[in-house]
Amino acid sequence: MTKQRVKRAPARAKVRKAKRPARTMLRVKRAYDPPAAADGLRILIDRLWPRGISKEAMKLDLWAKEISPSTALRQWYGHKPERLAEFRRRYRAELAEQKDSLKELRARLRGHTATLLTATRELDLSHAGVLCEVLRGRKTG
Repeated sequence: MTKQRVKRAPARAKVRKAKRPARTMLRVKRAYDPPAAADGLRILIDRLWPRGISKEAMKLDLWAKEISPSTALRQWYGHKPERLAEFRRRYRAELAEQKDSLKELRARLRGHTATLLTATRELDLSHAGVLCEVLRGRKTG
């Protein structure tokens, strides 16, 4: 009897599953609120240092003042609710010019929990929400 050879299917190349990008968790908090362990990276996103708080008390990891609204835009806006839509549009335009700074910040944030700190009293009217959307890659606005 002769042995017949069984043809095997060609070996399949190993298919590597693409690794999921590390998830970044972003929060917004007032700079005057006490630091918490859950804050992760603490990043001040205001152009001006918050009044009456020391650098030691702030426990900052980064001060990203270059991506905060320009002085002219901040002064024009004045946290007036009727100007919010136009402020968001103008601030997004300013951020579009800061691609390198945003890219560096995204790289630093990748896979971490981070808290964006701002001194504003009204978080809903601040630039922090717009910045979060941009960092997350959302086009709302």
